[in-house]
Amino acid sequence: MFNDSRAQDFLAVVLGAFTALSPLWLNTNSNARWTLIVLGVLIAATGLVQMARASMASADYAMGLFGVLLFISPWAMDFTAFRGAAWTAWVVGVVTAVVAVAALPAMSQRLHNMAPHH
Repeated sequence: MFNDSRAQDFLAVVLGAFTALSPLWLNTNSNARWTLIVLGVLIAATGLVQMARASMASADYAMGLFGVLLFISPWAMDFTAFRGAAWTAWVVGVVTAVVAVAALPAMSQRLHNMAPHH
């Protein structure tokens, strides 16, 4: 889906920053606020790590995990009543997981191309 431009890493940084900053304009409780901040920072950090070290495949897996955790967080952290925060978590969580999965074939192809040919 993505090519070597690593657009998915930039998108992850934007999604993470948006999520981490969203408590500034959304109505939240303490659970929602800290969940959005922490997972948003982690998602942005995985994007930055991938930008710096594109060969680090574990960052794509971590990004996918953080996306899934963000998606389930409104139920797990009990903030579904805060609709804006919950919808932010659901939408950004799904998009982050999709971006991470889309990056995996590109990563495996890149690693395969880096392997010495015998």
